[in-house]
Amino acid sequence: MFVYILLCSDKSYYTGVTNNIEKRFAEHCGGLDTKAYTYRRRPLKLVFCEQFIHPKEAIDFEKQVKGWSRKKKEAVIRGEWEKLPILAKSKDPKYHR
Repeated sequence: MFVYILLCSDKSYYTGVTNNIEKRFAEHCGGLDTKAYTYRRRPLKLVFCEQFIHPKEAIDFEKQVKGWSRKKKEAVIRGEWEKLPILAKSKDPKYHR
């Protein structure tokens, strides 16, 4: 299982989970579902992908990331995992919306 983050054309992020990242990304880019969040926000760029062995762990992580601030998502995209505790606690406006 994979948890992934897409950067949308409007600079928003979309987070998802799948068992086939190549197929799922192609589906997003193809715009098959006109009601999907990413449909009107194409083109898309895959900016993060993490593989999990256990589906429950992937689903739990996806839910967690979906609740994160933009700054936390961007730290993960850059591979700056060590910044997550600071960003979670900070009240500084440069770290929070």
